[in-house]
Amino acid sequence: MDIIRLTGIRGYGYVGALPEEQVLGQWFEVNVTLMLDLATAGQSDRLEDTLNYCSVVETVQHLIQTSKFALLEKLASAIADAILQNNAEPSIHQVTVALTKLTPPIPNFSGQVTIEITRQPPA
Repeated sequence: MDIIRLTGIRGYGYVGALPEEQVLGQWFEVNVTLMLDLATAGQSDRLEDTLNYCSVVETVQHLIQTSKFALLEKLASAIADAILQNNAEPSIHQVTVALTKLTPPIPNFSGQVTIEITRQPPA
């Protein structure tokens, strides 16, 4: 199985358990790992034989900017589901979404929080 990794997808969004997070918003960063078969594209050198990863980036940014969820887990799941639903050829066998809240409002904590989920298309 082959992999396409999209890293550093950023967007300003309104996801969080605290009311002010859903009003003031904050920056999020997403890394996406797509597992798929790239053999045809590797042989043909034709754009139409590979995944349009620009559309994946646009999907991720749109969901970050428009979603209003309490949990990072919900946003990460929504991103994975949208990627799999928009799945064209070559078909994605698995997607991993790592969603990072860059400045979580946690007292005395200057780190980041990342949720990582892996999903597959429904059987």
